[in-house]
Amino acid sequence: MKDIAEQEVIDIGDMDVEAFNEYANEQGWSDGMPLFVPTEAKVAKFVETVRGDNRPYPPVPPRQIVPTLQALAANAVMAGCKPEYFPVVTAALRGVLDPDYNLHGTLATTHSCAPMVMVSGPIRHELNINCGTNCFGQGRQANATIGRALGLMLLNVAGAKPSEMDRSTQGNPAKFTFCFGENEEENPWTPYHVQRGFAPTDSVVTVMSGEGPHNLNDHGSTTGDGLLTTFAGGMSNPGANTVYGKGPMFLIIGPEHAATLKRDGFTIESIREELWKRSRIHLSRISRENLATYESTGHKPDGDWLAIGRDPNDIHITVAGGPGKHSAFIPSFGGTTVACTRIAR
Repeated sequence: MKDIAEQEVIDIGDMDVEAFNEYANEQGWSDGMPLFVPTEAKVAKFVETVRGDNRPYPPVPPRQIVPTLQALAANAVMAGCKPEYFPVVTAALRGVLDPDYNLHGTLATTHSCAPMVMVSGPIRHELNINCGTNCFGQGRQANATIGRALGLMLLNVAGAKPSEMDRSTQGNPAKFTFCFGENEEENPWTPYHVQRGFAPTDSVVTVMSGEGPHNLNDHGSTTGDGLLTTFAGGMSNPGANTVYGKGPMFLIIGPEHAATLKRDGFTIESIREELWKRSRIHLSRISRENLATYESTGHKPDGDWLAIGRDPNDIHITVAGGPGKHSAFIPSFGGTTVACTRIAR
């Protein structure tokens, strides 16, 4: 039996959904949740949605297989995507194939990281992607299946099978799916994709290999300065890879917190600078042995303090979510990048 990533058509005969799922589990194609049957007709519909994007795909590490569109589409069908989601999924795949994303490292690590997929631009509303209340959670087909489709591609094309290539000590629920939309309508600053040089009318996918969201709850602070104190405290984690391995991180500000910060005159740039200063970790919070590990990898303290990330620009900031005084911090794997890809349409 050939691998699903190495051929365009696999004959599944007249299998019903139950029989196909049993077969897929035996082959190691499943993430553990029920799969949809990738019939040849369904796969063809998905492939047609990306025919205008003729850029070749590079080999997908670590297995170095060059995927066919049919193999990618089969995974998106199995995930439960609609055909119109497929250009978003393929853009996300192109993002994780950025060499600086370090796909091999992020898949093989014992860290819990998984691809964070954020969608910006007009396509958010066209596909009904949740950007507001419960945007990290359940309830929207697009959010649930776009992230899942990317995960299945990494399982079946890249070869990130648990206990084999994927050696994560504990894993992370985001390995099932982690996709949300930027709440541009309630962002009082510049949308993230525009910060990165895209036009407001462009539809863009941003990916980062990150942990799940860490909640930043602040119902008490009435000033932007107070909110930044809370945010910095939540970001100041001596056990995070943002200290051990440095690298990027995301602050996803809830709309109510964003409005307070904007009212008090804070910009994306000033928030980034303040958090860089305030989130430093005092050496008293780090064991002598662990500090020696940090120093052995070149991360020496500045006096009695260790910084998260390499510099303020490692703190990426946008707005998502709905009503409520909550924001979220998403640390990354460390040795990775934040990659943005325009969705070909």
